[in-house]
Amino acid sequence: MTRTNVDGTEPVNSLDFDGTPVPFTPGQTIGGALAGAGIVSWRTTRRDHAPRGLFCGIGVCFDCLVTVDGMRSQRACLVEACAGQDVRSADPDEPLPLTARPTEGPSSQSHPEESHG
Repeated sequence: MTRTNVDGTEPVNSLDFDGTPVPFTPGQTIGGALAGAGIVSWRTTRRDHAPRGLFCGIGVCFDCLVTVDGMRSQRACLVEACAGQDVRSADPDEPLPLTARPTEGPSSQSHPEESHG
């Protein structure tokens, strides 16, 4: 989850969490960086709106979900922190964006009623 900077010689980088810079050291996960910055809750449950953050810390549960650089439902305890990452708290009530379906051109459509002779 975290790697402690014991001697203070490692450079400190930062990621953006909901627009706020959060420092981390190389090798730290997003969850470790958030916890190290005192941020212990970043999403809520759908039904009870109970606060959630790190729980298991090893990727088994899904309490620590965040959006990382536009990719939703990433487990903060598993994703390594990188400089400049855009990390957003997860809103369970926000609908997932619709994905565009690829358009099929005339050459890619098959017509089973046509016979090839």
